[in-house]
Amino acid sequence: MNRFGFLGAFHFRVEFLGLGGDSVDTRFQSVSGLSSSIETDSLREGGENRFEHALPSRTSYSDLVLKRGFVTSSALLDWFSSAMQTLEIYPKDLNVVLLNEKHEPAMTWKVTHAWPKKWAIGDLDAETSAIAIETLELGYHDFRLEK
Repeated sequence: MNRFGFLGAFHFRVEFLGLGGDSVDTRFQSVSGLSSSIETDSLREGGENRFEHALPSRTSYSDLVLKRGFVTSSALLDWFSSAMQTLEIYPKDLNVVLLNEKHEPAMTWKVTHAWPKKWAIGDLDAETSAIAIETLELGYHDFRLEK
């Protein structure tokens, strides 16, 4: 372990539970959207015009965005394609696992009830030799952090 106990953000995997598939569906270039915030409702107090009370009302979560090199065949891509074509949504739970230097789980974000929301392919450009990148966006109910 490093001197201060900090973990690199570059060593991780994503595990889709109940999806099947092979290891290509655990490897991503980037994961973003593990974010939550507490929404508030305003309450005006009668006779008090200087301020409003902000009362916590619910927790909201950002969409989860996964990026990887485009693959032509995967269980994850089949799940997305089926949802986009039929609008039959079958949510899945998933884990985003941050790994330590020994390739062991150091932190795990357990994401519940994730569902396909958007799929996109990056720009195709004959003037570059870049890998085609697909972006998978998921809505979800919530997540919890486990050590």
